[in-house]
Amino acid sequence: MAGGNERRMKALKEVWRRAENSLCADCGKPDPDWASSTLGVFICLSCSGIHRNIPSISKVKSLKMDHWDDAQVQFLAKHGNAVTKATYEAHIPIYYYQPTYKDCQVLREQWIRAKYERKEFTEPGKQLPYSDGVKEGILWKRGRDNGQFLPRKFLLSEREGCLKYFTKQDAKEPKINVKIDVINATFQPVKIGNPNGLQITYLKDNKTRNIFVYHESGKEVVDWFNAIRSVQFHYLKVAFPIASDNEIKNRLTRNFLKEGYMEKTGPKQREAFKKRWFTLDHRRLMYFKDPLDAFAKGEVFVGSRENGYSVQKGLPSGTQGNFSWHYGLTIVTPDREYLFTCETETDQLNWIAAFTSVINQAMTPQEYAIEAYFKFKS
Repeated sequence: MAGGNERRMKALKEVWRRAENSLCADCGKPDPDWASSTLGVFICLSCSGIHRNIPSISKVKSLKMDHWDDAQVQFLAKHGNAVTKATYEAHIPIYYYQPTYKDCQVLREQWIRAKYERKEFTEPGKQLPYSDGVKEGILWKRGRDNGQFLPRKFLLSEREGCLKYFTKQDAKEPKINVKIDVINATFQPVKIGNPNGLQITYLKDNKTRNIFVYHESGKEVVDWFNAIRSVQFHYLKVAFPIASDNEIKNRLTRNFLKEGYMEKTGPKQREAFKKRWFTLDHRRLMYFKDPLDAFAKGEVFVGSRENGYSVQKGLPSGTQGNFSWHYGLTIVTPDREYLFTCETETDQLNWIAAFTSVINQAMTPQEYAIEAYFKFKS
């Protein structure tokens, strides 16, 4: 009996050590130590919890703590991540967002359910709820002034290249009509206070406007997210016909590089430092009085090192103004310095790393145009 267990564990470890099984099959997290005995994939602890919620599809077991019989080990050996992905991820639309372990629960859960439960990617040309080029439905939207979430009708149209929402079901004219190429969407469950919370941003007069929405159904809100990416992808294919699919994919929705509270002072650098919520969206650093404000109180353009931008740890010597946080940093631009303080050293270092990653990148022609606008505005 003992010899049989040792043989099985040795065979299990050999399959487990294959390079294809070194990352979670669903989110890419390194060193997965769980597996599905019915799907044949190696997964992390977090994804195993999602698999456990679809027991008709997946039976999960710990690779370290649970008993595996010969048939189960042989099944894993025959399948593994590569073989299973070849079936369940055979025809993923290029615009479909494939989440990682850094993404929120609703994105990862709907990705797993789309693959194994709904089998959305097993056949070419399959009609999907986010691939029609048009989507209409109700989302709960946060009011700009009163903060209440109310049901609003949204309409996404590839033919018109826009996203609209209406304050009333029978309204003929939309409250907003936003071109699809200026829209971004990112999941914000913590900020919005709902596990299915989605933040939609767009540019209005070159200023960022935020809309916060959710839907009770995780599937529905993720379908909206991927429908936006689908419409954006096809719009950009027409606008940039010589661009590759991967180049266009990289221009679709993006997560913010960093968000959080810092203190800031004014341009004279003698005013009291005030606590503000900051969002770094690539080269736009926006600050808000409240994380759920519709409009930023101000924006700072963060250019490239070769154009005279840099980030420095600490504040200039002799800095005046009252501040309660003592971990400072300074953004240097060709025109002025921006002074900030962070609550902890960890926050300070993380913000410096985020700014550095942007500043080290060369600017695109479009970003030179944005920089020129910021200089004109100031």
